[in-house]
Amino acid sequence: MELKFGCKSLILKLPFGVNARVLKPQASNPLEQPEKVLQDAIQCPVASAPLKEKVSAGDTVSILVNDSTRVARSEFFLPYLVNELKDAGIREKDIFIVFANGSHRAMSKPEMTALVGSNVASCIRLYNHDGQDDANLVHRGKTSFGTPVYVNKMVAEADRRILTGSVVHHFFAGFGGGRKALIPGVAGWETIRRNHSLLLDQNARTGVLKGNPVHEDLLEAAQMIGCDFLLNTVLNEKKEILGVFAGDMVKAHLAACELVEKVNGVRLEKPADVVIASCGGYPKDINMYQSHKTLDNAMQALKPDGQMILLAECTEGIGSAAFEEWAYKYRSCEEMEENLRREFVLGGHKAYTVSKLLRQGKVYLVSDLDPQVAARIGFIPVTSLEEAVGIVYDEDKAADTVIIPQGSIVVPRVSNV
Repeated sequence: MELKFGCKSLILKLPFGVNARVLKPQASNPLEQPEKVLQDAIQCPVASAPLKEKVSAGDTVSILVNDSTRVARSEFFLPYLVNELKDAGIREKDIFIVFANGSHRAMSKPEMTALVGSNVASCIRLYNHDGQDDANLVHRGKTSFGTPVYVNKMVAEADRRILTGSVVHHFFAGFGGGRKALIPGVAGWETIRRNHSLLLDQNARTGVLKGNPVHEDLLEAAQMIGCDFLLNTVLNEKKEILGVFAGDMVKAHLAACELVEKVNGVRLEKPADVVIASCGGYPKDINMYQSHKTLDNAMQALKPDGQMILLAECTEGIGSAAFEEWAYKYRSCEEMEENLRREFVLGGHKAYTVSKLLRQGKVYLVSDLDPQVAARIGFIPVTSLEEAVGIVYDEDKAADTVIIPQGSIVVPRVSNV
């Protein structure tokens, strides 16, 4: 079978006799009339007045859009949003898009244009968010968790804020989408750092919202800034639209989360001896910072001390200087955790979580990373998928195997755990 690797595919061939099961999302057929569903969602939103009634002529409107590390199909829904605003009397010059880069790199103009579509890019102003540019941040107070809330000044000072994005499982915030367009999407570095430090709590985990301090802190901070309208999509592994949810930031997001769990929370009777996982290709494996999410998901299907083959191209390398620095600086997971509790470092938290996951079994990494870098992080680097398969099945061709072609979105739910 074919497994995505960056913008291409690799062919997986298993030895004769291997008992393998493929974990795929449930019932992931796309919407037959996505345009109609989108229009209905905007005009009949969840727990909210229609968008046209939320804005007035003369308002300035900020639309927050995913960056290139996440796919939401913004090029599909943004023209409808913009037209709805224009029909409500909003001038094009009063609408602007800010990309929710969070702690990620800034995007080029071609990248921004590709995300919003050429028509929208030709008439609406586009801006990268920079969480480290203090001059373009404003302070909006402090959450009950002690997180100082710094946010993009343009976004905060707009008359109306529209949050967009896609909803997937998130390894410590429970689910992506919703409030995350604001925090960490257009938040200051210190805000992101303090919020992410809450991931050390045992309740900060995949698919959990209630009692998850990361989520609750994100939501509290986002509510301090305010959201006038939310539009979130749920996509399948082909990036086709399964659902569109619009309206109230909390209730519309929860409805999207329910669909995500139904589709991507895949049941598994028992952990496997071997897991073979692909991130699903670009952009989910653009760097190790993003590929880590697949590692986290796939590890839930692996028995203790099992073996995993991870396909993650990583054309942009590690994706975080701090991640790489921590991997070289600290020798153990315990040492990393101790230092994170003393002073939380963004990027260092990824080195810690990867190190913690890699203690659960052997992980052979098929990537474009320098083998020495991959080994230093804790992976076992291999030159090809064929080499990895040869090593894993050298001694046990009857190893119970699980294959996860879309590891960034599929979350195994082992029934006996």
